[in-house]
Amino acid sequence: MTKIVINTVHGGFGLSPKAQRRYLELMGKKCYFYQHIAQDGKYIRIDDDNEAKKSMFTLTVTKDFGDEVFGKKLDNLADNAYWSDWNIGRDDPFLIQVINELGEEANDKYSELKIVEIPDGIEWEIDEYDGMETIHEKHRSWG
Repeated sequence: MTKIVINTVHGGFGLSPKAQRRYLELMGKKCYFYQHIAQDGKYIRIDDDNEAKKSMFTLTVTKDFGDEVFGKKLDNLADNAYWSDWNIGRDDPFLIQVINELGEEANDKYSELKIVEIPDGIEWEIDEYDGMETIHEKHRSWG
C-alpha cells in the first residue's frame, strides 16, 4: 500500500513548527524560525516552536541569521536557506514518519493531517477544495 498525507479540513496543508523541525532533522538539516515583527522588515528568531506557531508571519529557514535580521537579507536567501512544507511530496517517507510520530501535534493551526493508504501502482493526484483534500486516481480529461 502507498501512504499519502492529506489535509482533511478547510484551511490547507501545513505542518506545525514542531513537525517542520522534525522533518528537517530527518533530512539532516537545521531549522530556524523568523517572525516578521515590524514594517521596516525586521525579523526576529523564534526558538520556541509554540511561539512560532502563533504567527502567520513566520519564515522557516535552514540557516541561522542570528537573533534578528532585516527583510532584505531574507528576501534574497542564498544556499536555498528558505524552506516550505508545500514542497514536500505527500508520499515522502519522512513526512509519513513525522505524522506517525507526532500525531495531532504535526498539524498547523489550519490543518488536520491524515495518512491515507491506496493500492500500490495507482497513479494518484490530490484534489483540493478550499484547503480540504481528497486523493483521486489520475485520469485523462480535456477541456
